[in-house]
Amino acid sequence: MMSNVSLGFDHVHLVSKDPQATVRWYVDKFGGKVIRDLVMYGAPQISVVLGTAMLIVRGQRPAELAMEKPGLQWGVDHFGLHVNGDFDGFCAELRSKGVAFTRMDPAFARLDPTEPKSMIRVANIQAPDGVKVELLQRNDQP
Repeated sequence: MMSNVSLGFDHVHLVSKDPQATVRWYVDKFGGKVIRDLVMYGAPQISVVLGTAMLIVRGQRPAELAMEKPGLQWGVDHFGLHVNGDFDGFCAELRSKGVAFTRMDPAFARLDPTEPKSMIRVANIQAPDGVKVELLQRNDQP
């Protein structure tokens, strides 16, 4: 890599059957804030900020054919969000809002937040359109 370049994470781009409903889910469940709502290439495209993470949620564009996810696929499997503060309290709040907790790894027998390694606290949830989100808190961070 060139020495005068540094990289930083910019966004996750989601394709949604119903972009407005998906954005409402992220706003309601995570307190996201819509920063841009436009039509691009013939489909809605909405940018939502979740803390320091940005999601771009778009609809199916003309002449595209999006398909259902059959399960585990090659490529990106999920995205992770770091939780600052009361991890278990945040998970309980999400559960009270109807968020479905899942297992991404069959080795985890529980759906509740767990500590698969002594250095992290982790929980997995199902988001709209087959998107998986991992919530985590590293023990060396607040």
